[in-house]
Amino acid sequence: MSDDARLADAALVLGDASPDSAVEVARTAADVDGLGTQLDATIEWAVQIANRVPLPGQGQTADRWSALATAAAMDVGAARVLEPHLDAVAILAEAEASGGLAQGALGSLHVDDHASWGVFAAEGPQRLEAHEDDAGRWLLHGTKSWCSLAARLSHALVTAWVSPTTRRLFAVSLRDETVRPLAGPWVARGLSAIVSAAVDFDDPPAVPVGEADWYLQRPGFHWGGMGVAAVWWGGVSPVAAALARAAARPDADQIAQMLHGEAAADLWATQVVLADAARRVDSGSADDMRTLTQRVRAIAAGSTERVLTLADHGLGPGPLTTDEDHARRMADLRIYVRQHHAERDLARLGRSVAAG
Repeated sequence: MSDDARLADAALVLGDASPDSAVEVARTAADVDGLGTQLDATIEWAVQIANRVPLPGQGQTADRWSALATAAAMDVGAARVLEPHLDAVAILAEAEASGGLAQGALGSLHVDDHASWGVFAAEGPQRLEAHEDDAGRWLLHGTKSWCSLAARLSHALVTAWVSPTTRRLFAVSLRDETVRPLAGPWVARGLSAIVSAAVDFDDPPAVPVGEADWYLQRPGFHWGGMGVAAVWWGGVSPVAAALARAAARPDADQIAQMLHGEAAADLWATQVVLADAARRVDSGSADDMRTLTQRVRAIAAGSTERVLTLADHGLGPGPLTTDEDHARRMADLRIYVRQHHAERDLARLGRSVAAG
């Protein structure tokens, strides 16, 4: 098989999307030594590939999600680096297009073409606040939880409280001396190198991105959430492929074939749902984008968890204890898919549907 054919085979493509972005992700990822584990090299790759992945909501959303899925199929850790960087680039583009970020406004933060981005929007027990000083500069003060790769990245988009009930998004340099990423606690066995710990901010300058509450209300918030679902689908696809190989062995029994069949059905359903959602995003035909996102994430998370369990049952302890790539992928996905809050997110979906 030629190199081009192998790359095309490695790409995961949704529906009738163009394979170009997915193939480009596969091609460039294959050249990275230590993809997903050597973080500096992986971050550099994510920055370089970002301008070759289409923005969401502009007619090529399926291409974008195919690229994310392909990255996850190559390595889950690599996708965990790429996805927030792509999300940040899309958020900044959305803010500029809506007038919420003036062109050149990020110059004060020394943003250039080599900038690597995180998105820190989760809320924890501690609180990050933003305030304006006498000169009209915005400053961040407090602690932000769940800041993935803060010690490695150059910049981040961070939500901070501007009143007791209102949050706003800000861009900040993580290399400012007043920004102090913590080393932990981070004892995760999955995504072990992708440290997601707290960061202390002691009044670094920040640039507001959009108006108050814009981050959660913009359409792209939901597009990004479904992009993560595409990562789960791509990340678990090699696990299903391992079940397929087991089912094809001469000594395979009906149980092996049944487990493979269930995994194949789950992944097919997720693929179809993601392709349909991408079409709705691009056409603007979704009546309720929040509910669509909740449905897509529930389906993708559920199928991912089922395929992981099917692999445990069908493949046994062997690959979990002797196959580095398989064992790491299984552990990485179990952490990653916890961005879906299981029964609590399903309860939110139920409330949305019941409310009509």
